[in-house]
Amino acid sequence: MTTPEVRTRAVRLGPRSLAALCLVSAVGVAGFGWPLFADPTSQVAAHAQDAPWLFAGLLVLLVAVVTATISESGLGPKAVAMLGVLAATGAALRPIGAGTAGIEPMFFLMVLSGRVLGPGFGFVLGSVTMFSSALLTGGVGPWLPFQMLAMGWFTMGAGLLPGPDQLRGRGELALLAAYGFCAAFAYGTVMNLAGWPFMGALASNVAFDPHADVTANLARFLAYCLATSLGWDLGRAVVTVVLTLALGAPLLKALRRATRRAAFETPVTFEPR
Repeated sequence: MTTPEVRTRAVRLGPRSLAALCLVSAVGVAGFGWPLFADPTSQVAAHAQDAPWLFAGLLVLLVAVVTATISESGLGPKAVAMLGVLAATGAALRPIGAGTAGIEPMFFLMVLSGRVLGPGFGFVLGSVTMFSSALLTGGVGPWLPFQMLAMGWFTMGAGLLPGPDQLRGRGELALLAAYGFCAAFAYGTVMNLAGWPFMGALASNVAFDPHADVTANLARFLAYCLATSLGWDLGRAVVTVVLTLALGAPLLKALRRATRRAAFETPVTFEPR
């Protein structure tokens, strides 16, 4: 009996998984960005009423991503159970830093898990973790589908980083820490975009102006991010980097060992006598 590969490989994206991810990402981009391109006479505030529909559509697309990934990679129930355990762990970590400036330890777990699980399962893990944590913290609201999409992209990005099969050790930790630092700011920026178009009543020079062009609104949005969320995003980024460098090596090893036992790798083959 021989095993063709010693190292654990991340779950690969097949054609159906890639198509499902592209579809759900396209829906997400439209959900976040359409106010920037909406007609000035449209009722932009009505966007908040669309959140339940976006949430329902997102759940369907998440099931499609999971189904496509499982069918194309041959993963069994152990792999799905591992996804559930990681989502529950991430959800349990979120209340530790809830309401504290940027102290959000769940983000480093999403980076490491996305690296090991790959982009397809990583996207689902990020989305399911955010949904589960919202149930624990009472954070269910119109913002939830946007949080699920943003966290899905955050975790998926870790699975798309280069060298998943070859890069190990300090180089891998440095890569994951750098990604976590940048992606933490990207997550906060994307989430700002979900709520920023609806603060026009504040009559501020950083508020969304439905009558301005895209360039002017993007300048306002940048000023809004710098004024309101820079400190929080910096705290999130620093915590993610510190935890990744401090705990990344043993946690990556544990995750890869668990994925081998969950049959994420190429199945064992038997050589004829």
